[in-house]
Amino acid sequence: MTEKHPRPDCLPAGSSSRAAGFTLLELVIVMTIMVTLAAVGVVNYQRIREKAKETLLKEDLKTMRKLLDQYSADKETLPDSLDDLVSSSYMREVPMDPITGNVDWQLEIGDDPFSRTTKQGVTDVHSKAPGVDSEGRAFTDY
Repeated sequence: MTEKHPRPDCLPAGSSSRAAGFTLLELVIVMTIMVTLAAVGVVNYQRIREKAKETLLKEDLKTMRKLLDQYSADKETLPDSLDDLVSSSYMREVPMDPITGNVDWQLEIGDDPFSRTTKQGVTDVHSKAPGVDSEGRAFTDY
């Protein structure tokens, strides 16, 4: 009578059973699936990251415009630069443009229609980033 082994890997040497394990083809298929999924994940991550930068840029511009209006209403004159907002404690520091990575903004200089003085100052702020966002709108048009 022959002994029955509960596991095939416990078979005695010289047995005619197939060895347990993965074939090269199975490993290549699994690796191909993993690489494909990783590539899709990286593309999605980059897209989400760019969208987050666009959202941050819009929020920073909205905040700076609000602070320009607030400064103008409080001081009855326009600021000469964004540094005036910092020195007057309207904001802690001039934010970095998330697209360019620099603290370099395009400032519009003009007259304040509500000011009693004829002094010119910063009326608006835009990004200097080249290119367009995910919707095809130029960053300088924000």
